[in-house]
Amino acid sequence: MPLPLLRPFAALRPTRDYVAKVVAPPYDVLSSDEALVEVEGNPWSFLHISKAEIDLPPGTDHYAPAVYAKSAENLSNMIARGVIKRETRPCYYIYRLTMGEHVQTGVVGAASVAAYDSNRIRKHEYTRPDKEDDRVRQIDACNAQTGPVLLAHRPTSDLSAVIAEQVARPPRFDVEARDHVRHALWVVEDDAAIARITAAFDAMPNLYIADGHHRSAAASRVAAMRRAANPAPRGDEPYESFLVVSFPIEEMRILDYNRVVRDLGDMSCEDFRRRLEADFIVDAVDGRARPERPHEFGMYMRRRWYRLRLREGVPVDPVARLDVSMLTDRLLRPVLGISDLRKDARIDFVGGKRGLSELERQVDCGEAVVAFAMYPTRMEDLIAVAEAGEVMPPKSTWFEPKLGDGLVSYPLD
Repeated sequence: MPLPLLRPFAALRPTRDYVAKVVAPPYDVLSSDEALVEVEGNPWSFLHISKAEIDLPPGTDHYAPAVYAKSAENLSNMIARGVIKRETRPCYYIYRLTMGEHVQTGVVGAASVAAYDSNRIRKHEYTRPDKEDDRVRQIDACNAQTGPVLLAHRPTSDLSAVIAEQVARPPRFDVEARDHVRHALWVVEDDAAIARITAAFDAMPNLYIADGHHRSAAASRVAAMRRAANPAPRGDEPYESFLVVSFPIEEMRILDYNRVVRDLGDMSCEDFRRRLEADFIVDAVDGRARPERPHEFGMYMRRRWYRLRLREGVPVDPVARLDVSMLTDRLLRPVLGISDLRKDARIDFVGGKRGLSELERQVDCGEAVVAFAMYPTRMEDLIAVAEAGEVMPPKSTWFEPKLGDGLVSYPLD
């Protein structure tokens, strides 16, 4: 019998006394140098597990076997010292993120690898083999999935009701991280509530990966490896699921993911602006040109902001109609010769949390010649791409707030 789309599990999670020390930013939003600053004076930060190179000699290859061994050692030490404990029974967890006025509340569970493999849990990005390999080694060494995959779901009345019932009582913990995001967790232990959550998710035709494509692909690979090595698999082994947090689509927030370009090739700024006018209406503006609607762009060059609007219509194809695609297809590629956003050193990306001031800074100090402010990709656009079985361009979405690492981990034994 196939596994349900989502099932409860007995998590590894920090105890109340240590949670404020354990919670950490996701492993992939900090450099190793930034992580070293983050953990200063705190031996219990989860970064000691997710970025264990910080505990090894400077210059250690981040993909060296010693890094993964150190991750496993640090996790075992935290368990032995009582910093992290194992739940006594399978549970779901209600997880609430609060950042300023924004609040989103979702469910932490173990999602079916088979559902991921069959595309019931839908993807929208390509993955890089080196990043997949890194997560495979991390999962295998720790015998646990320590970083959740961010999912989105269409809410149902019964799921919303059971979540409301759970959050009506005090959370197991409610902690503010160093970036001022609050993380609250409720443990769902009641059998009836667990059954309702399982049934609600199982009735959903699809879930959608918002962030964590490498973690989910790695979980699938680990499952395949362990399944092949198991002489008598039952089909419900822990490795047949992976750690997720699923939020209602309408509660999730995507910020702009902006672009900066290092040079204009052999063009002057005047030549570049004239080239743009073939495909865009270009208007100089007073103040900052933050896009106010889809298919509008802000451009910063020579200490001046411009608003760009397309002269022609918007494509029907769900990928081609994305603002990030249209900027590439109608400006970056034909005008600047930038087509491979993954590899071209002339382009870089700035997450919206850093603001338009960061675009100005990079241009004003000479790090870049021109910057483009984007309108945020909408959740409905992401869903349309996923439903079509297509993939989005690199750096299309910047989800905020970020999940906290270390609050819930999924052991594979």
